[in-house]
Amino acid sequence: MSDGAWKIQELASEGLPDRAAELGQLFPEAMTDGKVDIGQLKLLLGEAVEESPERYGLTWPGKRDAVRLAQKQSTATLKPMLGESVDPGTTKNVIIEGDNLEVLKLLQKSYFGNVKVIYIDPPYNTGNDFVYKDDFAQPMAEYLRVSGQTDEGGRQTSVNKETSGRFHSDWLNMMYPRLAAARSLLDEQGLIFISIDEVEISRLRLACDEVFGEENHVADFVWHNKRGGGNDAKHVAVEHEYVVAYARDKVRLAHLFVPYDPAYLTRYREEDSIGRFFWDTFKRKSGKQYYPIICPDGTVLEFDERGNPLSWLRSEARFLQDQKDGEVRFVRYGDRWSVQFKQRLPEGKKPRTVFLEESILGSQGTTSDGSTAMLDLFGSNIFDNPKPVPLLKHLLSFQGDQDSIILDFFAGSGTTANAVMNMNAEDGGNRRFILVQLPEETDNPEYPRISDITRERVRRAGKKIKEEAGDKAANLDVGFRAFRLAESNFRNWDSDTDTFLSEELDFYVDNINSGASDDDVVHEILLKAGVPLDVDLQKMQVAGEDVYVAMEGLFVTSAARKISQELIDGLLALEPWPVQVVLLDAGFGDNDSLKLNARHQFASRRPESDPDKDNALRTV
Repeated sequence: MSDGAWKIQELASEGLPDRAAELGQLFPEAMTDGKVDIGQLKLLLGEAVEESPERYGLTWPGKRDAVRLAQKQSTATLKPMLGESVDPGTTKNVIIEGDNLEVLKLLQKSYFGNVKVIYIDPPYNTGNDFVYKDDFAQPMAEYLRVSGQTDEGGRQTSVNKETSGRFHSDWLNMMYPRLAAARSLLDEQGLIFISIDEVEISRLRLACDEVFGEENHVADFVWHNKRGGGNDAKHVAVEHEYVVAYARDKVRLAHLFVPYDPAYLTRYREEDSIGRFFWDTFKRKSGKQYYPIICPDGTVLEFDERGNPLSWLRSEARFLQDQKDGEVRFVRYGDRWSVQFKQRLPEGKKPRTVFLEESILGSQGTTSDGSTAMLDLFGSNIFDNPKPVPLLKHLLSFQGDQDSIILDFFAGSGTTANAVMNMNAEDGGNRRFILVQLPEETDNPEYPRISDITRERVRRAGKKIKEEAGDKAANLDVGFRAFRLAESNFRNWDSDTDTFLSEELDFYVDNINSGASDDDVVHEILLKAGVPLDVDLQKMQVAGEDVYVAMEGLFVTSAARKISQELIDGLLALEPWPVQVVLLDAGFGDNDSLKLNARHQFASRRPESDPDKDNALRTV
């Protein structure tokens, strides 16, 4: 392999943020031989450093390993499941089967800072729900078996017993690295919503304060999730759950508004060139603006009938300007004048922290309603306690962007996808979803894994939504591209090293695993090059080899096992000229001169000023 050859690590090198590199950018004086000099960093930070051994914060057994796990690169890949997909050639939606921590790491390069909303419904840690145990040095199936998550037959066995001394620690060790990986995917104005109950909300808040920053906490919403019941409650009938919300950066976060219901809008009956409004009284009992107002007949309004000064909604300067602009009117009732102003319809109403069933979520907003929706789709109850679609629609509406990416990495039955498709059908939006669900075993032979239920629910819900959309159906995206987490198609590369060992490359002339299809290899190259999973991918023949073109021709790759000069010439003739071409290093065999000449040919097509001109052709 030549010095300029592109290693597979370089494809994945810009995933999770390098904290040391970020510190080096901020404090170059604290870096020594590529390492952080803690003593020098403390000197530079001065009084901002907490030296006391006793400090406020959250700690638990295993936290150090959880932090390291969050920063560790993934060696896995995502393989397409075309047979499970719906409209894979056109859809922008994605459903991924696999452990969500590994998937979140793999999404970093393609979706870093691009997700507007994350919603998750993680295990509540009731003592009977699945607890993830993270160690991916071993093959996936073997790892699940030896870690106690599955038995010899592959069935899920792991629970987190409340009697365990590590009951809360195990849950935090599962949640912390996933929250850390999720944070870097959020847009600077992004939001994350986390459903939880009273068992872990206090620890979730502390963990989120650490990951997202206490200053970025938005609210803890209370959701009225049950009607009646409580006969089996030991002390108190609990009728609510929580949704904890954090912003990526609350300073940059736009105002949160939710849509108005029709009854509210009827109040704004009048309309002018600016918009809808109603006439509201300018006098306010709780106002603190005191000044005289002169009516059309010269009457001065300054005191009420008891001699108390009249207070007005706005300042005198603002009133005079509104009067000039036609935003104020005087109405006479008998011998009294009323000052009124145009109360204009704002962009939306602020969300309330309590989600009451009737007033906020309508009549379909409880857990029972979520189960009824699943029953309507499947004809049987195949999933316990699914979240209702109105809850998700309400949360997703806060962000307001109709053209956004929405991520759910504890997808469960797929309620988030159902809500996204519903919202797009209602307002013509272009929201896209990414779902991630572990292939946890079920007792249902028709749907042996929860991920099977996820995909089937989205299929059925999408079909129903499209049938009900009528004329709008043609523009609705109710499909999805299905992927599954798998071991890399490339042999023996370690994400903790910077390069392949040359001895390994000499031993493995072809570094592609046997059985890996061209589609599998190409999708791994695209993923680790930072190309989104929903990219439009065209397949064409060049010199008898399959060539894949993405990003409107800017990115070209091929899994050709035998590269010829004819293939190179065909790629050089492509229009538009690709910015990046990626080929298999093994495809050149021992023909180093062909590879070297090809690199020069591709580089010569790039401007001299282009700093990446020598990387126009890369090999893996």
